Amino acid sequence: MSDMLWQPSPARKAASLVTAFIDRVNLRHRRHIDGMAPLWQWSVDDPQAFWREVWEFCGVIANPPGPQVVDDPARMPGARWFPEARLNFAENLLRRQDGGDAIVFWGEDKVKRRLSHAQLYTLVSKLAEAMQAMGVRVGDRVAGFLPNLPEAVAGMLAAASIGAVWSSASPDFGVQGVLDRFGQIAPKLLIAADGYWYNGRAYDGRSKLAAIGAGLPSVEKLVVVPYLAEVPDLADIPRAVTLGAFIAPYFGGRIAFNRLPFDHPLYIMFSSGTTGVPKCILHSAGGTLIQHLKEHQLHSDIRPDDRMFYFTTCGWMMWNWLASGLASGATLLLYDGSPSLGGGAIIFDYADSEGMTFLGISAKWIDAIAKGGLRPIDSHKLTALRTIASTGSVLAPESFDYVYDAIKADVCLSSISGGTDIVSCFMLGNPIGPVWRGEIQTRGLGLRVEVFDAAGHAVQGQKGELVCTMAFPSMPIGFWNDPTGERYRNAYFARFPGVWTHGDWVELTPHGGIIVYGRSDATLNPGGVRIGTAEIYRQVESIAEVAEALVIGQDWQHDVRVVLFVRLRDGLKLDEALVQRIKTRIRDNTTPRHVPAKVVQVADIPRTRSGKIVELAVRDIVHGRPVANKEALANPEALDQFEDMEELGR
Repeated sequence: MSDMLWQPSPARKAASLVTAFIDRVNLRHRRHIDGMAPLWQWSVDDPQAFWREVWEFCGVIANPPGPQVVDDPARMPGARWFPEARLNFAENLLRRQDGGDAIVFWGEDKVKRRLSHAQLYTLVSKLAEAMQAMGVRVGDRVAGFLPNLPEAVAGMLAAASIGAVWSSASPDFGVQGVLDRFGQIAPKLLIAADGYWYNGRAYDGRSKLAAIGAGLPSVEKLVVVPYLAEVPDLADIPRAVTLGAFIAPYFGGRIAFNRLPFDHPLYIMFSSGTTGVPKCILHSAGGTLIQHLKEHQLHSDIRPDDRMFYFTTCGWMMWNWLASGLASGATLLLYDGSPSLGGGAIIFDYADSEGMTFLGISAKWIDAIAKGGLRPIDSHKLTALRTIASTGSVLAPESFDYVYDAIKADVCLSSISGGTDIVSCFMLGNPIGPVWRGEIQTRGLGLRVEVFDAAGHAVQGQKGELVCTMAFPSMPIGFWNDPTGERYRNAYFARFPGVWTHGDWVELTPHGGIIVYGRSDATLNPGGVRIGTAEIYRQVESIAEVAEALVIGQDWQHDVRVVLFVRLRDGLKLDEALVQRIKTRIRDNTTPRHVPAKVVQVADIPRTRSGKIVELAVRDIVHGRPVANKEALANPEALDQFEDMEELGR
């Protein structure tokens, strides 16, 4: 039985936004809801009424939405939400235009800036005018290759105000990783920085920008945000201009927000690329907005003047999630660099300095500062902090203990889980309910999340597949360049037709919470960042000595580490020099997170009779699990070498 570690005081429960929402529902719908569990049940039993109440409670800015909320919630994919509504995502995020802080930025301990809501509005206005002047129109793509800067948020909002589609990647990606992504969507405009900070070191990004600019012929202008230098030299970067020069002709004024249908494209986000170049997942403006408003206000208790932090890069969906905090009137606390600077103390310095009320971080980072002996409860006040959110990987039960012992005793610890696929969460926090050790508190309101066994039956108290059996607004519109929708359907609906299968291995607890045991597919997940095996294969197999490779994620110390198996050309032996060359090739062309913790030589790679390598089978063998359907393999004997490998025990 899990231990209860925290529960809100009666005063805190009474003051929460979800309590106000419950009171509203009870009054308007003659219900007797008295907590999150019955609210969740009502939300999935009557999605029409629930999502209408979210729209009105959260104050969505739009033309009148009409009487219909969803045409058929049982149709997945294909359900249409608020089909008569017209809205603009940026208009909702820029609802405040006062002198209060909209964004506070720390670039490690080197750079600190802040923008008021009025200043952010003006910057977005200038950017939007400049974009329109160069020909950016509805449906055009605008890409960001940026650190977590205020200009990234402003660029996204400017594109959204026009009805253009935003896509972003973080500056630690290699050139090929960027081209694999942006090359598919042909952006008209690319906004980038001249570099970034990490762990006290400046990384000049201009040579990358030159190569990326040369590799993206669709880009008509490359706007460079000065970050490392006040006036960066852009002579070698094609079609480059500084941000200041780009917006200089414009003075900023009232933004002519283009209100478009609810399902108009807002974001293109990228899958892990397991079976080739990353899939381009298309998310709608309306679905993203209403889902984030619900998650922020009802699950995270975010309200005007809250100060909201999540450690993220622009290449992770948590950046998009954080940016939406503006729609609830919150201040965004942005950070670029290493969260481990000063042993992790810099994040808590930031929290005290800026009155942080919501702290979001990865589970692995919590584990790391615990092992490092950091005790912020002894060194920091953290007076304003009400919620700590954790995501990216499974938060170990010991990390729950650490938070309450060493960070703050009176805080709602919200382990949350979802994904790029839905730009949001299936499982989240509950501000009015207890925190149980090792459990996520609740399923997302309005999402009929269930656990299926292998036969597709809903189960509780046993491990199974995380599924969602009813449509929800933030489902993708589809994939880019997938005109028939076949790739989209195969990605989520092939296992159980008409049911979203997410690929997480989970258990529904008696408390109504969820325990996550990890991914149930082959996607790697080191430090909570999903990585596709194909991205690694493309680099490794370009090395002459490597005949072929197979990569898995090995469960290791409450996280996942990347293990790469290589079959070398005949007569060759893996030595340290070749290991380092492999790691360098991967690091230079993808990101540091793609670099394997272990590289191991094997004699053969198991494969199916159709020639496909079998990552899942190898992962099962490494973890001591049986492998079913060996008869489908052309060389099942190749699995034997992966049993009890000495190299993987340390």
